[in-house]
Amino acid sequence: MRQVLLYPGEDNYWVVECPSLPGCVSQGETREEALANIREAIDLYIEALEEDRLPVPEERFEAMLIAV
Repeated sequence: MRQVLLYPGEDNYWVVECPSLPGCVSQGETREEALANIREAIDLYIEALEEDRLPVPEERFEAMLIAV
């Protein structure tokens, strides 16, 4: 299980990234498409690490909302 950040990007696309996997970023025209794409990106990222016998980073991201 991984936490992701989802936010509106340029050109009406949604951007989604997985902070616990550096560089694991995707996008989609809709929120749903972006989330489906990041799921695939996470799977491929972890698969590549395992194939290279590299450690898979543990989920360590903690989100917090603050009012300013």
